[in-house]
Amino acid sequence: MKTMQRFAISAVAIAMLISLGGCAGMSRQGQNTAIGAGVGAVGGAVLTGGSTGGTIGGAAVGGIIGHEITQ
Repeated sequence: MKTMQRFAISAVAIAMLISLGGCAGMSRQGQNTAIGAGVGAVGGAVLTGGSTGGTIGGAAVGGIIGHEITQ
């Protein structure tokens, strides 16, 4: 089970890094929102043991924080 959990976290992190390449044309606020959501999702997954609710909650909180930092 731990191997599967580590694989899932690694897959999310890799997908996040690849998707950030598409942020080149975004505003600074949009970039910070996307980065915050990605980091929050990974953090939420790690803190809750990979639960879906923790991952979604972390992404939401991270996105809000990333959005508000730029204002």
